[in-house]
Amino acid sequence: MQILLIEDDDALAAHVANGLRQSGHVVTRCRDGRHGLMQVSSESYDVIVLDRMLPHVDGMKILAALRATDDETPVLLISALGDVDERVKGLRAGGDDYLPKPFAMSELLARVDVLARRKAPVVESGFLHHADIEIDTLARIVRRAGQRIELTSREFGLLVELVRNVGRVVTRSMLLERVWDYNFDPQTNIIDQHISNLRKKLEIEGRASPIQTVRGAGYMITP
Repeated sequence: MQILLIEDDDALAAHVANGLRQSGHVVTRCRDGRHGLMQVSSESYDVIVLDRMLPHVDGMKILAALRATDDETPVLLISALGDVDERVKGLRAGGDDYLPKPFAMSELLARVDVLARRKAPVVESGFLHHADIEIDTLARIVRRAGQRIELTSREFGLLVELVRNVGRVVTRSMLLERVWDYNFDPQTNIIDQHISNLRKKLEIEGRASPIQTVRGAGYMITP
């Protein structure tokens, strides 16, 4: 899973990030609220682990901004403010779970897994749909305007990621991590080549390509 960790305590963040990565997750870390707010506004994640008290922009403001855009990404709040009133305040503000500090890494991992399962129904349903594109993720069948399109495994993975994030820019690094399972940029045009092939296969005369290039950032499908 793609997890965004917004935590200003370097030692704690390193501990949490290491635990998440050892469990097979891809972790992006932000050290302050301003960076965290930019990150949640520009990219998508499966789960966000959010510290309440952060430099520059408070964690609660980040949570409020996220929910104001109807973004339902599961958020696990972590905080030194652990009494009942604070936990209730965090949950009522839109947090999906609240874990007071200090905590055991095993408990954080378990709570992250629970939040991920709550988000899963759209994928588990096996069906994604946007405009005239239909994807059966279980049978791995793609149709556009009712016409079946044969895709390679990589092309199928790219299309699924783009449709799952309609209206959001999906960066090349995100696609490398999610489709190729690379955690680094191999400095090749591998993404561009596959996107180009995918566009050609999705082409329908008289209709615009559903995939837009965002210069210097990545790709997106517009709502």
